Amino acid sequence: MFVFHAGTRREQDRLVTSGGRVLGVSALGADAKAARSAAYTAAENIRFERAFCRSDIGSKAIAETEQGEN
Repeated sequence: MFVFHAGTRREQDRLVTSGGRVLGVSALGADAKAARSAAYTAAENIRFERAFCRSDIGSKAIAETEQGEN
């Protein structure tokens, strides 16, 4: 799992955001579905005020891959 941040800064012992898209969570897996699952599992452990996590990341690529397997 990898977490990339932008629009953040350190204030004393805290990491604070400037708003907008501030974190990107990536992960590796045996396939896209496994990587997506690992990334979302990691993202569930990241919490801050007014946080929002998209739930559709990777869905299109996974659906296209699964269609190609049929």
